[in-house]
Amino acid sequence: MAMSFFDQFMSPVYLGIPLMALALTLPWVLFPTPSARWLNNRVLTLQGWFINRFTQQLLLPLNPGGHKWAALLASLMVFLISLNMLGLLPYTFTPTTQLSLNMGLAVPLWLATVIIGMRNQPTHALGHLLPEGTPPLLIPVLIIIETISLFIRPLALGVRLTANLTAGHLLIQLIATAAFVLLPLMPTVAILTAVVLFLLTLLEVAVAMIQAYVFVLLLSLYLQENV
Repeated sequence: MAMSFFDQFMSPVYLGIPLMALALTLPWVLFPTPSARWLNNRVLTLQGWFINRFTQQLLLPLNPGGHKWAALLASLMVFLISLNMLGLLPYTFTPTTQLSLNMGLAVPLWLATVIIGMRNQPTHALGHLLPEGTPPLLIPVLIIIETISLFIRPLALGVRLTANLTAGHLLIQLIATAAFVLLPLMPTVAILTAVVLFLLTLLEVAVAMIQAYVFVLLLSLYLQENV
């Protein structure tokens, strides 16, 4: 019974065809496309306001050289929020619970920030590996530690997003199963459990949005160090 809880994280297959590509493509179909009219409707206005405010807040600490990443980071933010939120609906699949997908997003973007730093200002980029004023005896140890921490960054990005979403989905399914089992035995306890389940679902909606924001925010911080 315990192993069946993890079946929700398996990539769905229909007629032998994996539906992961459909789950990744569907969010873009749901977004309204800009119109040629002078005035937009409320949905387009709200969407434009959200993207503008987020981009402004995200790029505030970056110098003008990092503003070239505005479209990429804003698109990634909207994409991750859409995947995380749609995964909370019944009979859906959350692609961001797969570590392979999250690492596929984290590693190339992190590597791009490192390459930009090495190309534009290699001395400054390598200077992060050794803090100023380090005693000579600690220089080899600190260089090794900072190098390891540099290469752990993409792993931390992918694992953080995967672990938070997986834990939330598992907790929701566990509490929902408990409420279903307790309903004929102890109706009062089952109702209280259902209330906890509703509150947990609201919390998971917040977690889905916050984790997408944290993923993009950390990428912007890595970019800030290298531009």
